[in-house]
Amino acid sequence: MWCIQKITPEYKKRMYDILDLYEEEYDQKRPVIGFDEKPKQLIGEKRTPIPLKPGKPAKQDYTYLRNGTANIFMAVEPKGGKRLTQVTNTREMKDFARFIYLLVKKYPKAKLIRLILDNLSTHKQKAFYENLSDEQAKDLVQKIEFHYTPTHASWLNVAEIEIGVMDTECTDRRIENKEKLMKEIKAWTSRRNRQRKKINWAFTKEKADKKLGKYYTE
Repeated sequence: MWCIQKITPEYKKRMYDILDLYEEEYDQKRPVIGFDEKPKQLIGEKRTPIPLKPGKPAKQDYTYLRNGTANIFMAVEPKGGKRLTQVTNTREMKDFARFIYLLVKKYPKAKLIRLILDNLSTHKQKAFYENLSDEQAKDLVQKIEFHYTPTHASWLNVAEIEIGVMDTECTDRRIENKEKLMKEIKAWTSRRNRQRKKINWAFTKEKADKKLGKYYTE
């Protein structure tokens, strides 16, 4: 996060925009949602692991099988305590468009979704028009407002925090195939949603000015 040399006016503008969103009161008709994605290498065991026993830790062999990769999409509403996840084979424009379409369907009462995301080339409105029907694409454009993080500032995205929690509690271990990965993430997502786990974002514009002000270029 703090490997910063210069913060340009454009960087500062985008940072302020996102920090303003995080400071708003919760509005279920205009939710703020962080979106991100994470690759996951699928790893199988060459030798059967030794399970955990009283007084003895679990053991697994240092050798393993590479079974390809999968992609995990993450959308999290920090103040609403809701998240949506999906495992896909790829993270192309078509995958992004379909996931965002699914996300919007989960918010039928929302008039506008403010979506925080990075600047990956697939994260564009054209993904909707190229991979969905005209009606679906127009509906998404009307209901989604993109708020891009500054370049090299993905730390501003709450979805990164939620992915970190997912790794700690679920995915930071060997999972051998996509089917098991989907099952594990579905169970984890359901539990987090049931518990309405929220994200308390405490980094404000005032704190940004105090900590990063020396890097600003006017």
